[in-house]
Amino acid sequence: MKALLYTPSLPRFFGARLLGKRFPKGLLPLRLAEVHLPEREGFLRVRVRLSGVCGSDLALLYGKSPPSLSPFFSFPAVLGHEILGEVEGALVAVNPLLACADRGLPPCPRCQEGEEGLCQNVAEGPLAPGMLGYNRDLPGGWGEWVLARPERLYPIPPGVPEERAVFAEPLAVVLRGLKKLRPWPEEVLVLGMGTIGLLAVRLLRALGYGGRLLAVAKYPHQAERAKAFGADGVYGSAKEALWARARRYRYLLFEGHRGGYEAVVEASGSGRGFREALALAREGGKVLLLGAPGLELVDLSPFWFKEVALWGSYTYTREEFREAVGLLPELEGLESLVGGVFPLEAWPEALGAKGKALFRPNVP
Repeated sequence: MKALLYTPSLPRFFGARLLGKRFPKGLLPLRLAEVHLPEREGFLRVRVRLSGVCGSDLALLYGKSPPSLSPFFSFPAVLGHEILGEVEGALVAVNPLLACADRGLPPCPRCQEGEEGLCQNVAEGPLAPGMLGYNRDLPGGWGEWVLARPERLYPIPPGVPEERAVFAEPLAVVLRGLKKLRPWPEEVLVLGMGTIGLLAVRLLRALGYGGRLLAVAKYPHQAERAKAFGADGVYGSAKEALWARARRYRYLLFEGHRGGYEAVVEASGSGRGFREALALAREGGKVLLLGAPGLELVDLSPFWFKEVALWGSYTYTREEFREAVGLLPELEGLESLVGGVFPLEAWPEALGAKGKALFRPNVP
């Protein structure tokens, strides 16, 4: 089958890490290839309809992924973990986790609790390390087919368009994170209005959050969409948001702040965003990380000086994934986040798209 295969290369890793988005896309360690689709007992063949390009995929390609995660992925691999598939004519969202049950292992303590996203055996058993999209034994969604166990497939509710349904996986990540903010604070600030940040704004309102919801958006079109999704107000920068709420203090060349926001959702996935989120949280506030900032120099003093609490959301339970799929019918407008649908051959254009890029491996 045709697929986009990622093969690690240290020279390209360091080149991409150094140059970032200026690194030529044609030199990225990704190529269109013919890949063998294996057979595996207990797994179904799922025809891929759409697969998203995630920020973590871009971080991997551009050398921004934290090195400490490397043992829990395996390459070369077909990327793509946001997968909308088709089985016997029915649309399904694919849960890409490969936990104990998928690996033929007795459940670890976390899997026994239902927390498969925190499985302790993601690098154990007969399967290579990693979930779909980061696994050398099973292809991800940037190919024509994937393999998944039946319990990892969630039927898409009738009437949900494909370009909304493909958001099921990132929606589940955001859903899990937002639940950690309960009981709901009176005010939430979402930092970063890319796909994840906009999903957070839209989902907060869908979950019935009635407090004051603010956002930080870099671009005017992001600000407009944030307001359309339910934000009460939008700041043009983190500094603007900070100055609107915190008091500034200076000593010699140094500046500090008191005050801020009760809950800050960091959705940019950058080190800068993490630093800004810590500064924006008020004393005793919460910071929720929905992205991976990687290796960054960060002032950790807010954790003890302001007693800021830090939460993260990486994946989900089966129930959270099912809940995310069930919410799709009432989340009209998510499809407006799509910045283009591309065949596999157009992967350089997809990686440079504004908005959420989707691959359609099986072009009609």
